Amino acid sequence: MIRALPASARTAVPWKNGGGVTREIAAWPEGSDMDDFAWRVSLAEVAADGPFSAFPDIDRTLTVVEGAGMDLTVGGERWLVNTRYEPRDFRGDVPTDCRLLDGPVVNLNVMWRRGAGSAAPTVAVVRGRLRLSAGTLVVALDGTAEVAGLTLQPYDAVQLGEGAVLHAQGRAAVIGLPMPADAPLA
Repeated sequence: MIRALPASARTAVPWKNGGGVTREIAAWPEGSDMDDFAWRVSLAEVAADGPFSAFPDIDRTLTVVEGAGMDLTVGGERWLVNTRYEPRDFRGDVPTDCRLLDGPVVNLNVMWRRGAGSAAPTVAVVRGRLRLSAGTLVVALDGTAEVAGLTLQPYDAVQLGEGAVLHAQGRAAVIGLPMPADAPLA
């Protein structure tokens, strides 16, 4: 089973703190909201300096995919996030403040609830050919990607219920998601 998740079908939703917008790619369980997801993958548009939304009991992986990057302060520690396509892990319940380096950015954001699954999601940004396992979410980032007979344009995604081979002409995010064995791909 394959679930196509086209970028054109996503709606911009205000951040929890109102400081920007996010476009959800996928979440589990299906139909969950910000208070009860086990995991969530989205693209966040950051247009101004300010605090990140706080998410109690949530861990995050953030990957800058557009823009010059951000100077973050995470729990009082400075993190310079100025390299695109480099996943960075941090806790969602630690106060985080952002200063944009040179204009707006777009971040791929993977969040998961601590203790909601047997393992945390894995995030890698790849280019070229890669064999994928079931339960993988692929998001084309720059350029096209082909997987399971589908051609993905930038920000299109596909969730795999079985293994497949990825051919990424540009960069693609490959996200391993913890899913119950009997979970349908809606």
